[in-house]
Amino acid sequence: MRTVLLVEDEDQARGYVRKVLEKLDAGFVVAGEAVNGQEGLRLIGSLQPDLVIADIDMPVMDGVELLKAARREGFQGRFLMLTCLSDFEYARQALEFGASGYLLKLSMDPEALRANLDRIEAELASRDQLKKLDRVWSTLPAKDPGQGATDHPDINRVIVYLEEHYREEFSLKRLAELACMEASYLSDLFKKKTGATLTQYHQRLRVEAAALMLRETALPVTEIGERVGFSGDSYFIKIFKRWTGKTPADYRRSAEV
Repeated sequence: MRTVLLVEDEDQARGYVRKVLEKLDAGFVVAGEAVNGQEGLRLIGSLQPDLVIADIDMPVMDGVELLKAARREGFQGRFLMLTCLSDFEYARQALEFGASGYLLKLSMDPEALRANLDRIEAELASRDQLKKLDRVWSTLPAKDPGQGATDHPDINRVIVYLEEHYREEFSLKRLAELACMEASYLSDLFKKKTGATLTQYHQRLRVEAAALMLRETALPVTEIGERVGFSGDSYFIKIFKRWTGKTPADYRRSAEV
């Protein structure tokens, strides 16, 4: 079961969301509740929930500020925002800072919530798979000690985004928006903080994911390449060999020994 922290200052709305979650039985269970963002931030630290469902308009600390503060502290769980029509600009800001989606609080459709939960479950599954890649990364000769979190929160936000969307072609414009900086400055700062260019980091994540599948599944090499985002066999093999020194087939054979 996935754990949920519910942050909502209105008792009636909080109770309704809790009831809908229970009725949907979608694999998400409420593990804690808070009445404002400040209290929610403390509970995020202690509970480390998989998902935070937070109202945007709250006293003390609103939902967007909660999201920003949680990301600054390194929290990598998902956020789903509750909003009113008048809060749409704040909802847009929340999406820019990595929220997985938002729902209109006054007319919440249980099926819309289910659709969001299904998408978030897929994001969490991807996150969990990436955590497993640490085992595989230790076997790759090209390991770079700069991988992972840095001392720069905006760069960390980009790293989280790349880890969650490594199967996709990244947009430098989108990454620059996430980091709230110019694209050229982001590229330079990212390399300074991680020791790798954005393209190198992106390729490395794909190779790590492919290596995990080669070690732990019997999927064909072609299918593995497609699953991690490579558009063709030859390019997949070229990039994989560049990072590991082996073709995918050779890597799989050596892992079986």
